Amino acid sequence: MRDQEARVKEVCCQEVPREEEGGTEEAAPRRTGRRVTARYIALEGLEGCGKSTHTKRLGEHLGAVITREPGGTRIGGLLRGILADTDNTDMDPRTEALLMAADRAQHMAEVIKPALARGQHVVSDRSIYSTLAYQGHGRRLGTPDLLAISTWALDGRLPDLVVFIDVPTEILNQRLAKRNLDRFEREGAEFFARINDGFHQLIAADPDRFVVVDGTAPKDDVEADIRARVRDRLSL
Repeated sequence: MRDQEARVKEVCCQEVPREEEGGTEEAAPRRTGRRVTARYIALEGLEGCGKSTHTKRLGEHLGAVITREPGGTRIGGLLRGILADTDNTDMDPRTEALLMAADRAQHMAEVIKPALARGQHVVSDRSIYSTLAYQGHGRRLGTPDLLAISTWALDGRLPDLVVFIDVPTEILNQRLAKRNLDRFEREGAEFFARINDGFHQLIAADPDRFVVVDGTAPKDDVEADIRARVRDRLSL
């Protein structure tokens, strides 16, 4: 167990090279009067925490490429359909993890790296940390193999900042009760408790990469908190 924790910290706490990224900004970027290094920001949290809403809001505020995992590419959309399909209840956890890694490899190659090379920020709904929490802890696959597969899929490029939207599971259950649930959202309370614990372990292992915001606040307050945290950490 200690070896696993050390490996998570070693890989997830690595410094990300930034010198090679840059270039002209596109897609109506926010003008600040100064050159800013393009950043890769991920929003994380459990189902129903508000990630999709705040990914869109933050991305629009920054003039960023707004994307998601899984499903940020055409190929990823096909994989997302397979992963979310409620008919696929017999999917093995390892199959699930490998499909996530395949989506992530395509996403990095087709969306994230090209955008950063053009000088555009990227704001993504989910990232490698969802795999470590959902498949690693939720599905009980552990982290060493998932780290190896996921960092290979990412070509070593981790998010510069991860915003974790923290909402108690009992509130999330109330929110999910209003949805048509996909395969993941239909999992039980114990599954999500393991995921929540996994996220908090990842945050504790790499506090310089994460910020935690209170997702129970009104949406506009959450948005303002996220903007302030991003500005403080990345000077954006």
